[in-house]
Amino acid sequence: MFDCVLVANRGTIARRILRTLRRMGIRGVAVYSDADADSLHVGEADVSVRIGAGPARESYLDIEAILAAARATGAQAIHPGYGFLSENAGFAAHCEAAGLAFIGPTPDTMRRFGLKHTARELAAAANVPILPGSSLLASAAAAVSAADALGYPVMLKATAGGGGIGMRACANASDVAAGFEAVARLGGNNFGDAGVFIERLVRRARHVEVQVFGDGQGRVIALGERDCSLQRRNQKVIEETPAPGIAPATRAALLDSAVRLASAVNYRSAGTVEYLYDDERGEFYFLEVNTRLQVEHGVTEQVTGIDLVEWMVRIAAGDLGCLDLWPGTVTGASIEARLYAEDPHLDYRPSSGLLTRVEFPADARVETWVTTGSVVSAFYDPLLAKLIVTAADRPAAIAALQAALDATRIDGLETNVEWLREVARNGDFVAGRVATSLLATIPFAPATIQVLSGGLATSVQEYPGRRGYWSIGVPPSGPFDPLGFRLGNRLLGNSADAAGLEITALGPTLRFNVACRICLTGARAEADLDGAPVEPYRVLAVAAGQTLRVGRVPGPGLRTFLLLEGGLEVPAYLGSRTTFTLGGFGGHAGRNLAAGDVLRLVARATTDGGTAAAPSAPGAALPGLPPAVWPELGSGWEIRVLYGPHGAPDFFTDADIVTLLDAAWRVHYNSNRTGVRLVGPKPQWARRDGGEAGLHPSNIHDNAYAIGAVDFTGDMPIILGPDGPSLGGFVCPFVVIEADLWKVGQLVPGDTLRFVAVSADAAAAARHAQDALIDRLDAASPAADATATAMPATRLTPSTPAQPATPTALPRSAPILATVPASGARPQAVYRAQGDRHLVLEYGPLVLDLELRIRVHALMHMLAQAPPPGIIDVTPGIRSLQIHYEPRQLPLAALLDALLGADERLGTLDGFEIPSRVVHLP
Repeated sequence: MFDCVLVANRGTIARRILRTLRRMGIRGVAVYSDADADSLHVGEADVSVRIGAGPARESYLDIEAILAAARATGAQAIHPGYGFLSENAGFAAHCEAAGLAFIGPTPDTMRRFGLKHTARELAAAANVPILPGSSLLASAAAAVSAADALGYPVMLKATAGGGGIGMRACANASDVAAGFEAVARLGGNNFGDAGVFIERLVRRARHVEVQVFGDGQGRVIALGERDCSLQRRNQKVIEETPAPGIAPATRAALLDSAVRLASAVNYRSAGTVEYLYDDERGEFYFLEVNTRLQVEHGVTEQVTGIDLVEWMVRIAAGDLGCLDLWPGTVTGASIEARLYAEDPHLDYRPSSGLLTRVEFPADARVETWVTTGSVVSAFYDPLLAKLIVTAADRPAAIAALQAALDATRIDGLETNVEWLREVARNGDFVAGRVATSLLATIPFAPATIQVLSGGLATSVQEYPGRRGYWSIGVPPSGPFDPLGFRLGNRLLGNSADAAGLEITALGPTLRFNVACRICLTGARAEADLDGAPVEPYRVLAVAAGQTLRVGRVPGPGLRTFLLLEGGLEVPAYLGSRTTFTLGGFGGHAGRNLAAGDVLRLVARATTDGGTAAAPSAPGAALPGLPPAVWPELGSGWEIRVLYGPHGAPDFFTDADIVTLLDAAWRVHYNSNRTGVRLVGPKPQWARRDGGEAGLHPSNIHDNAYAIGAVDFTGDMPIILGPDGPSLGGFVCPFVVIEADLWKVGQLVPGDTLRFVAVSADAAAAARHAQDALIDRLDAASPAADATATAMPATRLTPSTPAQPATPTALPRSAPILATVPASGARPQAVYRAQGDRHLVLEYGPLVLDLELRIRVHALMHMLAQAPPPGIIDVTPGIRSLQIHYEPRQLPLAALLDALLGADERLGTLDGFEIPSRVVHLP
């Protein structure tokens, strides 16, 4: 037996072979291209060797690179898998010349069966039924003459073709004359042989094949048959064994003919004899021999209990006794579905990109090379996985297949999974009335939206975003204008957390494959549905096949939101479907939309227990929000803020605070979802530098920020956005109140704004008024009593400077809520207000002290053990702890009391232990 075997292939088959080698105690070597560096088989191999760039000709088809990898790793044999060089007689000969065992048929056998016309001659000599046809044809005229003699319809076939390439159905002489050169060209370009012949075309055809295995000494056995009739464009999609609806006598004749043919050439190793089965006549005809392991070999293994890869390895090593293990019977039924990265709605166009979710059922045999986070390249066959189920009989196997497909989730790019679910429930398939033409008759209408263009920056978002991960630096993201987003979902009757699209400056063009209802909110965009203008804040019925174009957002405002009935179906990442583009996760493939993407709508339950997209009636009168209560946009803004957490006299002078409130700030062009930069006056500062924290007075030891915090990075303030950093070493004199965060998302470079300091009570009242308006809306008929005053949004015109007539007084609410003086070993504790949803606790003086950091950790640990209801995040800084809370559930006073009590219970931390570990760096 071999000590080391190299697998000259990739993906699913490479991983499957490597697992058998490991079970046999044989060292397995994987080769890989640059495009496959992160493939599962590469990490699972005992040794992995890079053999070239992504294109197959520079890697998996590079014979010398593969042989060099075998020599370098001490491999004694090469398994070619399927595809690529698996049926290349020249490659097999090169292996033998290099002293390497080729795990497969002999080069001579591969040559003899490699050309279809010589394979037909071998079949005829073995008395195997052959579909009436011709020999090789020299010209189109000869092909027409042969077809006339044979009778129409016929099939033009390239003699060296495979995988459905080089085949053309012809109904008459004109089709033959027109198709001859094209088929010859396909054969020449793809297989290096331009030979063409002709065969009778069977109208109701099935594809049935027999798994054979030989010892190379003349002994051949047949391990049952498989039905592979469910094909699209001559590519197999679903395979099963035993083949349904074949009479026992016909099945016996089928297996016997395959054994006769393989025995005639002393066939060695695994092979498949393929037949065309005429369902109307009950007759079968020889098609070809695949001199390799088939993709669908797994279903045969399931009903025979034989590991075909192991048998191939043993035969190649000279162990001819493995054939004696064949009991001669099959047990049960097995079905395989091939999962492809392709879009069935777009003529099965291959897909590529990042897989954001991959989930397979635990009770099925799954052979795959991908997992969540895998990147599917455009270089290779789009096969992602094989899903194989086995049961006592065919009805039970079909039920198992349906359940397995229902439990399968693959997101991030388009796949055929949803289409396979339809196929598995098709009445003809379930009844066993299979044919190569069946799949073309199965209708498929996915609840999807095609992205024809992605716009400037269009992303999937949901409210309130990704919570609970601020402490590890993951921001909430979510809609930058949460008010407009929430209103749209409310008008559609969606759940509050339904995912929709945020559109910035220039929107996408979307084609709807299913009828649904939509609503555009936020800033008004130049939008139309098949040319008809689309109004904001009005529910619109869209018919299947219609195209929505969202063009420029000319202003005022910057962001438009597209909400859809039911919401978008995307996988949750860290508990949320919202997109964090800087992190590359969430939403659709962790990025903004691009042309070619496909969005999926959340399906709704139907009366028959199935699912369907939300219905709609195009042109019907649908609800909308009265213009009087639209959030008011402009180019000049008043944005309400709460004073703190950092203010005068510690960091700013009293005059600074007044100046910051009186100033007319201009929005800088370098603004985005991480933050909005502002141009205006520089503070005088209450200190000359940041002490230990840095040279600039704005520097402090890192503490956690709140979304909406006015963060001074040096002398320039930045309003922190939903994708901003969780920690930083800069002071923040103000935080935008929750009710006005939507305004920050609508700021356009060049806009002006003024901060208006309000009290905590005023912030709470504004939040309550906003919630009340949203709650009063009804998807069927918006509340009639909704008024513009329910959503105050005072705007300033560009011609009116954002400057008050009289100087602003210092805010009456101080940023410090409470101070507990130092006592013995306990440091001073200062509790600072940070907007209306956050509180910051600071320990000790403004110095870097490990004991202070340990106390922060101890308090964080205590809160994690028994968090008060309403706490969202607890984020530590150098000497501080930020508490993000939900004021609707946990009032500030109650939170402050809880924190004071917790700090009291900490005491002096006598005997406190903190887990630690030693990390050794290379």
